[in-house]
Amino acid sequence: MPLYRDEAIVLRTHKLGEADRIVTLLTRSHGKVRAVGKGVRRTTSRFGSRLEPFMHVDVQLSSGRNLDIVTQAETLGAYGRPVCEDYALYTAGTVMLETAERLVEAEHEPALQQYWLLVGAVRALAGREHAPGLVLDSYLLRALAVAGWAPSFTDCARCGEPGPHHAFAVASGGAVCAACRPPGSAAPAPETFALLAALLAGDWATADASAERHRGEGNGLVAAFCQFHLERQLRSLPLVERV
Repeated sequence: MPLYRDEAIVLRTHKLGEADRIVTLLTRSHGKVRAVGKGVRRTTSRFGSRLEPFMHVDVQLSSGRNLDIVTQAETLGAYGRPVCEDYALYTAGTVMLETAERLVEAEHEPALQQYWLLVGAVRALAGREHAPGLVLDSYLLRALAVAGWAPSFTDCARCGEPGPHHAFAVASGGAVCAACRPPGSAAPAPETFALLAALLAGDWATADASAERHRGEGNGLVAAFCQFHLERQLRSLPLVERV
């Protein structure tokens, strides 16, 4: 069977048989890959601990008919332990992994931007570079933008009328002017709009300086926007600790 090598971040695992594990990876060059790690649940496994969620690894795989086989794994970023030891980090990170798996649906189709975005977000979580909620919301907004659902936080998402505007409509794509505003639209504070725009652009100086109440308001808008476009609820999102 042909071998290939790639960098990957581990999205999910589940048990197979008595000692094996099926590992779902998001790779740099081959997109989403499902592979079997043979014997990785044994204490004597050479690389079992490297094939856990949040780990950034260099893997060698053997192509199979249905599932590939992991033949080697080297650690590039040991993010599993620091993320899993903190509940706020773990719950935020779990939403990221679930979102990445939803957005990259087809296997073995390259998704380079999604890969680098997820690696950067998990690295920021593990390094405690910013508040977990901010890292999560920034990741969700940017991942959706890469997938083709970039929200607008300044100009009207429907007619393009220059902003700023005072209403936010999830189904319309973000900020909406008074003429386009549908019933039931949210009316976030101007500071919340500024925070969301900063998270989408990666302006961390503005995001880190934001007030807690504007972060909380932004959390709800991002969650609603994300789940609307994914067309189903993220199982891990209700567990996120927002502090």
